[in-house]
Amino acid sequence: MLLRIFFFLIGFGLTIIGFIYIISYLNLISIGYNFSEYVNFIIKRVECYYSIIGIIIIILDIFIPGGNYELHL
Repeated sequence: MLLRIFFFLIGFGLTIIGFIYIISYLNLISIGYNFSEYVNFIIKRVECYYSIIGIIIIILDIFIPGGNYELHL
């Protein structure tokens, strides 16, 4: 149970870090980038992949069933 909470918090943290970078790069639009150039820039940045990795970790943590000692609703 504690391991699942740990992985959930790690995934949540990575998601927050990734989305903070994505939101902060929205300033590129104000200096003249259009939306397609912005998306192309985001795809090339490694730190923006943290949001995707975090979401995958959260989804795996929620939907993979636990052992015999887990609470099943």
